Amino acid sequence: MKDDIGERLVSALKDPQKSESNESFMKAMELTKAYASSGSITHFSAVARTFYELFEMFETGRDPRQK
Repeated sequence: MKDDIGERLVSALKDPQKSESNESFMKAMELTKAYASSGSITHFSAVARTFYELFEMFETGRDPRQK
């Protein structure tokens, strides 16, 4: 499942208009930008991880922290 999410993310980055994951990508990006600009995240790796988990959540409908 993890590889599948990664492949979906790469697809959304390469060709956002044709990707089936475009909506998930846009939602995750907007939430991550808002969270990062709030000052709650101080390290870059936390921003990247937050984005990936939000993207995974929108794609699967499950909480990625509960594995």
